[in-house]
Amino acid sequence: MGVSLIDAQRDVILGHIHHITKHDWKVLVVDRDSRRLLDNVIDEDALLNENITNIEQITDRRPTNRDVDALYFLTPQPHIVDCVMADFQKRKYKRAHLVWTSLLHPALRDRIDKSQIAREQIDHFTVLNTEYYPRESHLVTFRDPWSFPILFHPACNNLVRQHMEDVAQKIVGVCVALGEYPTIRYYRPRTPTHEASILCSHLARFVQDELDLYAKFHNDFPPPTTRPRGTLYILDRSIDLMGPLLHEFTYQAMAHDLLPIQESDKITYRVTINEGQPDQEIKDIAITEKDKIWLENRHRHMKDVIEKLMADFQRFIKDNPNFTNKAGDEGGNSLNAIKDMLAGLPQFQEMKEAYALHLGMAQECMNRFQGWKLGELSSVEQTCATGLDEDYKKPKGLADQIIRTLDEDDVTPPDRLRLLLLYLLHRDGLLPADVSKLLAHAQLPQQDTQILTNLELLGARTSRALKDPRPAPPPLFPRKPPPLAGAQEEFLSSRYEPAVQSLLECHAAGTLDANVFPYTKPPLDLGADQAQQVSATSLRSAKPTWAKSARSNVSAENRQRVIVFMAGGATYAEARACYEVGRSTGREVFLTTSHMLTPQLFVRQVSDLSVDKRRLGIPAEQPKQQAPAHLFEPDEVPKPKVAPQAPAQQQQQRPAAPSAPRPPEQGMAGMKLDGRANGNAPGAGGAAAQANSSAKLTKDKDKDREKEKKRHHFGFGRKG
Repeated sequence: MGVSLIDAQRDVILGHIHHITKHDWKVLVVDRDSRRLLDNVIDEDALLNENITNIEQITDRRPTNRDVDALYFLTPQPHIVDCVMADFQKRKYKRAHLVWTSLLHPALRDRIDKSQIAREQIDHFTVLNTEYYPRESHLVTFRDPWSFPILFHPACNNLVRQHMEDVAQKIVGVCVALGEYPTIRYYRPRTPTHEASILCSHLARFVQDELDLYAKFHNDFPPPTTRPRGTLYILDRSIDLMGPLLHEFTYQAMAHDLLPIQESDKITYRVTINEGQPDQEIKDIAITEKDKIWLENRHRHMKDVIEKLMADFQRFIKDNPNFTNKAGDEGGNSLNAIKDMLAGLPQFQEMKEAYALHLGMAQECMNRFQGWKLGELSSVEQTCATGLDEDYKKPKGLADQIIRTLDEDDVTPPDRLRLLLLYLLHRDGLLPADVSKLLAHAQLPQQDTQILTNLELLGARTSRALKDPRPAPPPLFPRKPPPLAGAQEEFLSSRYEPAVQSLLECHAAGTLDANVFPYTKPPLDLGADQAQQVSATSLRSAKPTWAKSARSNVSAENRQRVIVFMAGGATYAEARACYEVGRSTGREVFLTTSHMLTPQLFVRQVSDLSVDKRRLGIPAEQPKQQAPAHLFEPDEVPKPKVAPQAPAQQQQQRPAAPSAPRPPEQGMAGMKLDGRANGNAPGAGGAAAQANSSAKLTKDKDKDREKEKKRHHFGFGRKG
């Protein structure tokens, strides 16, 4: 499958740490956010194996250790810079190696550059551009759901520019990790009706400027390769409003839509291990790329997933003839039978947990599919999204179908609201009176009208007059011919294709409309650029390469890379489309986004677009974080141990000791050894000892430090 962004980011970070430690022990100092970046791709043991003595949080109380260097891996936030400067004031460590996850604001960089005490201690200063979270091999998020209101809430205009600059740096970080200096194209709506319609054009130019700046100061970027030059597409959520609302029946999308999957630093699902047994256990199991069952099945239709799980388990039974179980009579032909079998496998704990996780998720998905009548509901949804019925003809009586579905008791209120939103988009707006009637049928509050209206902020038209002559908007991409007769049932419930899928297919065919998807820097020969997209020849290769006769024959090293950035959140169906189109067209496609959207989250975020932004609690508008006060307090000096005194009665009985001569304290305090005050003798430490140093000693130390810097070629700011 080519390169993995998880591996790429891990290699960048570990490679840089290894370069700094150089087989010499160092303390790793992190902040909360930079630690999350590390934990996402690197196990703690791997960090400690790189000559790291221990890992410390910069905001915690930490002991001073002037015998060891510190490797700071930090996010460039103002309060984090305050913490670093506090360390420098105390000379907390022997020397400092500063590694930032992204560029510092110029004012913060100047503050460090102009500090003499900082310059004396800094041995290494660099920026890695690693402020992003690879979630899958070809899927990256920024873990920033606040991006949606910042980009689309009318009252957040003051936050947009800074947010775009931050996002642009993160996108550049992904490009750098992949070694790509791509051409950039962006989405420009044909008939824009909303203020955010210029979002993609501005963000694309921010990214272009940041990429050009990075290339200017890094002569080794991009690295030489025989691969064709990549393409970066900057899109936003308005390109496809149907996708986030539809029920999707591939495993990953369905599970995230229907199940209580917990998403924080890890993605987990709670399952019961050994259900009904004495050793029954409830456990939160992580869903990761290391889970082979998940990796093989996440993009399959749920029906195929269940069949595959059963077939794999039957194969296990066949390969283990000595295995006996209580459910043998059922032959393992049902999910419940397999779950019973798993309880009798204490010697296969890891496999038990993996199967318990996926069997439990699959069973619960199917329970909700049947209980909430999602089969019938999805048929109506697909008609709204595609504009065609299951026979690929213009639908008749769709309004009646909508009303009947809304009246169904088994259809949940959230699903009714999603169906209303889809019908509104299908009709390109509804009469206000019709909206009220549909809300009444759905037994939804009239306040939900505001959610429908908020779609206008994403480019949708939500209302129309009684005799509105406006024609339906043309499709963004050419319609595909209907499939051959006899399409399978699961295909009919997934007729809608995400806009990202059509875009990638047009990119591969070289037929993408340059007016709707213009370049930030148009190639000198557009025809040559399109030919490159189709044939996968290279514009960056120093050696001539021959076009491949078939896409399937293109080696992984020569596949063109396409990076798609979706502003405002991406769906799991779009992630699946990137993998599938990449495979079918002989390309590597990487999806990058602020955060992953579930239908529930999308509806909630659309609803929030009419809420007073002060109630949203956007982090960019909260009081700025402050460095902890204890960092600026003097370090505690350990108190000398006092010998325990004998009880007063014993002291009275003890005979008085002969008087001893008092030590010459004042005389010793004035003595000097080798021209040094006693307080600065080897082994003495602390602020008091430094304060007693002579002026001559200070000058000598400065000269020695400068000689050492020159000898080792240590220079502040020589990297990054």
